Amino acid sequence: MVEQKMGLCWSYTEDQFENLEKHTQWGIEFVEKYTKFVKERSEIELSYAKQIRNLSKKYQPKKNSKEEEENKYSSCRAFLLTLNELNDYAGQHEVIAENLTSQIIADLTRYIQELKTERKSHFHDGRKAQQHIENSWKQLESSKRRFERDCKEADRAQQYFEKMDADINVTKADVEKARQQAQMRHQMAADSKNEYSAYLQKFNQEQNEHYYTHIPQIFQRIQEMEERRIEKVGQCMRTFAEVDRQVLPIVGKCLDGMTKAAESIEPKSDSKQVVEAYKSGFEPPGDVEFEDYGQAMKRTASESSLSNSRGDAKVEKSGNKSKGKLWPFMKKNKGSGSEDFSHLPPEQRRKKLQAKIDDLSKDIEKEMDKKDALVKMKDVYVKNPNLGDPNSVDQRLAETTQSIEKLQLEAQKFEGWLAEVEGRLPVKTEPPQRQSGLYETQTNTPSTNNCAQDRESSPDGSYTEEQSAETQVKASTTEFDDEFDVEEETMPAIGTCKALYPFEGRNEGTISVMEGELLYVIEEDKGDGWTRVRRNEEEEGYVPTSYVEVFLDTNGKGAMTYI
Repeated sequence: MVEQKMGLCWSYTEDQFENLEKHTQWGIEFVEKYTKFVKERSEIELSYAKQIRNLSKKYQPKKNSKEEEENKYSSCRAFLLTLNELNDYAGQHEVIAENLTSQIIADLTRYIQELKTERKSHFHDGRKAQQHIENSWKQLESSKRRFERDCKEADRAQQYFEKMDADINVTKADVEKARQQAQMRHQMAADSKNEYSAYLQKFNQEQNEHYYTHIPQIFQRIQEMEERRIEKVGQCMRTFAEVDRQVLPIVGKCLDGMTKAAESIEPKSDSKQVVEAYKSGFEPPGDVEFEDYGQAMKRTASESSLSNSRGDAKVEKSGNKSKGKLWPFMKKNKGSGSEDFSHLPPEQRRKKLQAKIDDLSKDIEKEMDKKDALVKMKDVYVKNPNLGDPNSVDQRLAETTQSIEKLQLEAQKFEGWLAEVEGRLPVKTEPPQRQSGLYETQTNTPSTNNCAQDRESSPDGSYTEEQSAETQVKASTTEFDDEFDVEEETMPAIGTCKALYPFEGRNEGTISVMEGELLYVIEEDKGDGWTRVRRNEEEEGYVPTSYVEVFLDTNGKGAMTYI
């Protein structure tokens, strides 16, 4: 009965240790699982912060771009402030990830290792105590079996002595020997009994200590370990929430900054800047005068009348043209913009010239800084020839000086044009290069040739001064229109042409072409060696007639040209 009870107790204790081992192992796995969760949350925060930063960077205005110029508008500045606040907002998510890593992940990783070591120590002590009580029990069982065996041997020896003593045929020596043997066996049984009693007392004491002291202490330490583990997880969970709470004030400031940026938008100020940026400076056009074509036109055969009528027609036509300009609705000829921006309205021209002067000033300043650096470098080389040859800097210094002079001359040129626009100097009226050539060709040609040409172009072969005057008026009108570099409508194409050779249009009014390129012809050669072509709606100009092969469309609407 005692053996069964002891076996049940040991089996119960061993089962409890196995259950505790399983539970504590699950507890460690739970902490590892929570650590992995926090680590993945940290990675999400880093990834989110990176994406927010990239988004903010993507929409930041590029340097020297149109977007940078648009920052003068309050809405664009507000958007830029929003992007900056968003960048700071991303930084707070990086702070969350960093705090999660340092305050939770690193701490739990270290704690898991300590927990595993402590758990191993507790269960080692438990197994050691279990092994000790089992060994004590085995010693007790061994002493008990020895005592039992010695008792049986003593009984047999006593029975044998009594038998020998009752037998009259046995010698006295044999009886004495049997008596001594019985006494020895009884002594051995008595010693085994004492030993068994001592082991039993010792085992009971150790068993009592095992079940009431050692095992409860081990269980208590395991329980405390589990409680610390649970408390640690709770602390980390509170820290998990506190990490977010710590950045909320700064996140709130970022959001307040975005709201403040949105509230700083001023629609009226932005629209006023648009008006200031794009106002032309022209006065509104006057009333359109009535032109009476019903009256008979006087014709004079005298040469003086011819020149007078030409002059009057030229002045009248020019005046009508000037009055008929509806500046806000004109379409600019983008393909032939002049260097002095004379094709732009006065206010726009002034702004362009001022911007050009500012750019040149910056370039001059850069070149001056470069020159100063080269001078200092040369001085260093002169003082210490081991560092370099002073003469090696001379060529670069000369190039920089030449570049500065060139930029200064360019700046002076644009400052002169700006002075003309602002009215500080008398306005110079210079016709474009192409029109100057046409004008010189017409004025230098003898009047007899003009007359002959007009006669040939007349259907009936007759010559009229009215036709010649009309031709001169048309030339004057073209010259006036090109002076402002404005077209009321796009000239139709009269054919196509193919570039036989490459041509770089460096002069004003010309256009660059590549060999084999196909272009539209909008005005054929008038005898000056140039043909007017168009690449698209925004690019047109003159190319040498000898550089292209022209295919005129005689059936098209634009086949008729004007001089």
